[in-house]
Amino acid sequence: MAFFMIKEKPFTRKWFLSYSFIIAGSFILATSFVLFITPYKFVPGGVYGISIVMHYLFNTPVGLIALCFDIPLTIIGIKFLGPRFGFKTVLGFSLTAIFTDTLTYFWGFQPLVTGDALLSSIFGGVLAGLGLGLIFRSKATSGGSDIVAMIIAKYTKLPLGMLMIYVDSVIVLVGLLVFRDWKIPLYSWIVIFITGKVIDIVLEGVSYDKSLFIISDKHAEIREKILNNLDRGGTYIDGKGMYNMAERRIIFTVVSRRELAILEEYIHEIDPKAFLTVTDATEILGEGFKSLKEKVTD
Repeated sequence: MAFFMIKEKPFTRKWFLSYSFIIAGSFILATSFVLFITPYKFVPGGVYGISIVMHYLFNTPVGLIALCFDIPLTIIGIKFLGPRFGFKTVLGFSLTAIFTDTLTYFWGFQPLVTGDALLSSIFGGVLAGLGLGLIFRSKATSGGSDIVAMIIAKYTKLPLGMLMIYVDSVIVLVGLLVFRDWKIPLYSWIVIFITGKVIDIVLEGVSYDKSLFIISDKHAEIREKILNNLDRGGTYIDGKGMYNMAERRIIFTVVSRRELAILEEYIHEIDPKAFLTVTDATEILGEGFKSLKEKVTD
């Protein structure tokens, strides 16, 4: 994931909040490495995956080695990709390295939960995702191996998301070759999967709302139900049936899960042949929900 540098006025509420996210995110990310990931030799992709492998090969500090990778990769990224990586990115990966080695100094290399690699992979992924999500919320990047994927994407035109998966998967397989244990890459992919899901939740929030497309001859009655009973809005979309080319009115609306159940029951009563498409609405911005201004200034 990459963000272009965004200028912020110093010492404003947004400025303090942004840097608080970086500090908190870096500490949480470091905690995930020290308490859950490193002790079980998980290799969660990125520079920390490489650093963990090197730690078990050469007894090197995890944070310091990761920092030694992050700095030149960021310089290379600026050279090939331009000034996408500002002070926040440098601060984020520097604090993560410092917190990782400081926590390791006081805690050691014992896992928080002994004898349960699965539980550790789950909570390691949750904390890593939470930490990275907070860093991303501050408009910083994670740096590291993401930069390698961005450079490859620039010159090959391959999808960035897919390249990031490939890069992380190669690093995970390095762990398999070094440790010679199939459990390690399997647990590591659990960590990577959960991390990605938690990052999405932190960035987009948890939503219980549903998006609906409704095609029905009783669209006027359904409109009244949505407006007057559910106190929701919606949009009419003019459409045409592909089979008989008949003109149809499509209702698009967003409701909560409880309201969805009420609306589905009502539609079934008045028009059992109605056609509904229901999808999860991961993020809704606008009147009646979170405003776009809140989203941008949050």
